[in-house]
Amino acid sequence: MRWLTLYARSRQVPAALAAVLIGAVTVWALARDQDAGPGDPRLPVLVLATGATAVSVGLGGQDLALDRTAAIRWMPRRAAHVLLAGAVVAASLLAVQTMGVSMATTAFVVRDSAGLMGLVALGAALSGGQYAWTLPFAWLSLVFFAPPPTSVPMHVVMWMLLPPGTAAGTWTALVLTVVGLTAYTLAGPRR
Repeated sequence: MRWLTLYARSRQVPAALAAVLIGAVTVWALARDQDAGPGDPRLPVLVLATGATAVSVGLGGQDLALDRTAAIRWMPRRAAHVLLAGAVVAASLLAVQTMGVSMATTAFVVRDSAGLMGLVALGAALSGGQYAWTLPFAWLSLVFFAPPPTSVPMHVVMWMLLPPGTAAGTWTALVLTVVGLTAYTLAGPRR
């Protein structure tokens, strides 16, 4: 159990968990006053993106050379870290929704959490743990300011805000999850 505690500290898990919970509770408080129902996906996407960016700092260790030369196998740990972080981000929003304000369906939360964690993992593999947050942040910025989708490419771009049954949204999130998780699991964070 001691190795798990050391791993959590080295990956800044307590700070990331606090940021995820603070973000979820803050957005819940904002949604409680607005009567925003499940029809407006911007607030739940903001909660999930905030959580994904908060946990992204833990995808790179303190010393990447030490991580690469360790006697333990990192691939299963990397995959477990991303999957568990995605589950925590999704669970934070679902838990906040149990307090009375329903912002999104479970399918929406799971899809967007998985896709955002795939983006974070891909960002860590491409630019390192300290900059892993840039991909989901850039995509979220694009989605918030883009016009409504009218074509298939725009549906792919706007996957975060699409209803859960939309094929373009589901497939985009699935591809991002698989590509990001595979890249980060096999290559690890970039130096």
